[in-house]
Amino acid sequence: MTDTWETLNRDVIACRRCPRLVAWREEVARMKRRAFRDAGYWGKPVPGFGDPHARLVIVGLAPGAHGSNRTGRMFTGDSSGDTLYAALHRAGFASQPMATARDDGLTLHDTFITAVGRCVPPENKPTAEELANCRPFLARELALLTNARVVLALGRIAFDGVLLLLREQGLDVPALPFAHGITYPLPAPWPTLVASYHPSRQNTQTGRLTVAMFDAVFAQIHSLLGGDRHVPISCA
Repeated sequence: MTDTWETLNRDVIACRRCPRLVAWREEVARMKRRAFRDAGYWGKPVPGFGDPHARLVIVGLAPGAHGSNRTGRMFTGDSSGDTLYAALHRAGFASQPMATARDDGLTLHDTFITAVGRCVPPENKPTAEELANCRPFLARELALLTNARVVLALGRIAFDGVLLLLREQGLDVPALPFAHGITYPLPAPWPTLVASYHPSRQNTQTGRLTVAMFDAVFAQIHSLLGGDRHVPISCA
């Protein structure tokens, strides 16, 4: 049977394969953070978001407890998303620099955002088994993203997760070191793999990841995509 975005997203949202994550995401949604006590929490696995014809695929770690687990959209509603979407807007991949809710009007151009984990994990630490349970969703997304030419992995866990998926799909790829800004061209038809530090508050507030460093990654990606820079347009 041919996969579709509708079927895939429905399967993601309905997933209950990891009892620890199901319990935690629902507890966070029930208890809430004081600042969001009047907000409705998503409290379910979070599907990918963006342009289905994207050439750039961004892979993060997992939803934030009071970010994506609250809003239901990747990198939306927390400081990591603030950093990521501001950079995407500066680079011409996003229609606006802020992401606050699923209905905030944000659209992505030539970009799709997803993660190796779909449920918020306790202490931001999913287990290897939990990540393995999620990998088929990433595989299905990449299969639907037929125009993908660059995969940007945000953080070591996302980077290692992408490599595991590539190996599971038959690519003989060796152990590759993770480093910010490093690029690994892969044999056709596989996309080029780019690594970046995760735009977490821990990294941005300590200066491990600066605005200039993050912007340089997206400038590099533009170069890999042939130097195309477009005004953001509305995408499904």
